[in-house]
Amino acid sequence: MQHTVWGWVFLCLWLAACATSPTGRSQLVLMPEDQLVQMGWQAFEQIKQKEPVETDPAVNAYVRCVVDALTRDLGGQWDVVVFRSDQVNAFALPGGHIGVYTGLLRVAENQHQLAAVIGHEIGHVLARHSNERMSQQFAVQQGLSLIQAIANPGSATGQLAMAALGLGAQVGILLPYSRIQESEADLIGLELMARAGFDPREAVALWRNMDRAGKAAPPEWLSTHPSHETRIREIEAYLPRVMPLYQQARAQGRNPRCRPPARR
Repeated sequence: MQHTVWGWVFLCLWLAACATSPTGRSQLVLMPEDQLVQMGWQAFEQIKQKEPVETDPAVNAYVRCVVDALTRDLGGQWDVVVFRSDQVNAFALPGGHIGVYTGLLRVAENQHQLAAVIGHEIGHVLARHSNERMSQQFAVQQGLSLIQAIANPGSATGQLAMAALGLGAQVGILLPYSRIQESEADLIGLELMARAGFDPREAVALWRNMDRAGKAAPPEWLSTHPSHETRIREIEAYLPRVMPLYQQARAQGRNPRCRPPARR
């Protein structure tokens, strides 16, 4: 009886937490947004304490120019910090915190390619992917706990079953959802850069650069990200959808002129 009651409670929580992403996809969102904003701020402060901050005015002005163009229509405050590191990476956190590593500037060859990366990261924030990932983790853990309570975890068979269920949840639920979120962030990022006047076709060139600069990756079904080949193929399929937004932006005079710093 107790298991049935908890099952109904969990089902009610699940239904109450259904949300819709900017692309129209159904989401499970359990965390209060203000809590995610606080966590985003705390994480950003920790990163700033650990990573050296780039002080070159030209580098900072370049990244800030791209971010300003991308966020012009979004409103809110977007806190941008460039970190001096060889990492080929960038991130955005709930609450509007954006970090860009200088290693990315050697792979993103122009303002359009940098906008593709930063737009993608902003897309994660707009689609509340952090909230969704945490909610999915919670849901899977609760589901496995219910199964464990019903089964006999003390037996060798029960322990193997629980291990298999845990791996099954990771590969069958959490990893595919992560790849869905990455693809969704790509689409949102393409729309953001197109509306800002950045050429979305450069996103294809960016990911080819990423492929050349990257290391050997695990099979896609064991990865949280789509393969570079899959990503390029999806971006090329999105282009007919976003190119009219780019052409409209250029017709409206949106023509960002973010000057990259001299290569060092």
